[in-house]
Amino acid sequence: MADEVMDWDSAYRQDGAFPGPPPWNIGEPQPELAALIRDGKVTGDVLDAGCGHAELSLALAAQGYTVVGIDVSPTAIAAATRSAEERGLSNATFVCDDITAFTGFDGRFSTIIDSTLFHSLPIEGRDGYLRSIRRAAAPGARYYVLVFAKGAFPPDIETKPHEVDEDELRAAVSQHFEIDEIRPAKIHSHKPEFPDMPDGPMPFDTDGKGRMMMPAYLLSAHTAS
Repeated sequence: MADEVMDWDSAYRQDGAFPGPPPWNIGEPQPELAALIRDGKVTGDVLDAGCGHAELSLALAAQGYTVVGIDVSPTAIAAATRSAEERGLSNATFVCDDITAFTGFDGRFSTIIDSTLFHSLPIEGRDGYLRSIRRAAAPGARYYVLVFAKGAFPPDIETKPHEVDEDELRAAVSQHFEIDEIRPAKIHSHKPEFPDMPDGPMPFDTDGKGRMMMPAYLLSAHTAS
C-alpha cells in the first residue's frame, strides 16, 4: 500500500485483498496498550483513533471510561456499535469519519490512543491526522501510538503498512506533541493474508495464543497543560 489509500471497508467486509478476518483483530486490546491501562496511564475521556472493531474501546468502556472511536470504515463502525449495544456499554460511541480531517471534538480528550493506525495512513495524510487529533486533545492530554517498525515485513512485499523508524516517527509527531518516550514494542497479529505474503511460518516469536509478535514502537507523548 506504498502510495495508495487502502480500501479499509473492504478489509472489514472480508473481501478483496482480505479474504479472512483482518489480522490486527485479535479479540482484545493489543497487549502493549492493555499494559498502559493496567498501569493507570489512561485518564479521562478517551479517543480511540482508527478504532476498527474497537476491542480497545470496548475494554476501556467496560472499565468505566467514556470512549469515542473514530474509523473510516462504515462496516467496522457498525460492528463496534452493535458490540457496545450488546454489552450495554452506553459510554462507548463510534463515529464514521476521516481521521485525517475530523472535527467536532475540540479540546475533548484527555487520552488519545492510536492502536496500529499510524502505519496504515498514507504518508501524505499523517500531518492532517496529527493536526486533527491535536485539535481534539485537552490541555495536558496523553497520546500513545503503537506502530510497526521498519523491517516488520519482508522488503519484497508490496501490500504492507508504512513501517517507520524512530527518527521518522519522532519527526512527524514532535511537530504537534511533546514526546516523552519512543521504545521498542511488539504488535500481536495473526498472519496477514496479503496476496504476496510468502507461504509458511513468519520469522517472528509467537505469544501464548499463537499470534505473531511483530517489531513495533510504542510512542508516549503529551500536550502542554
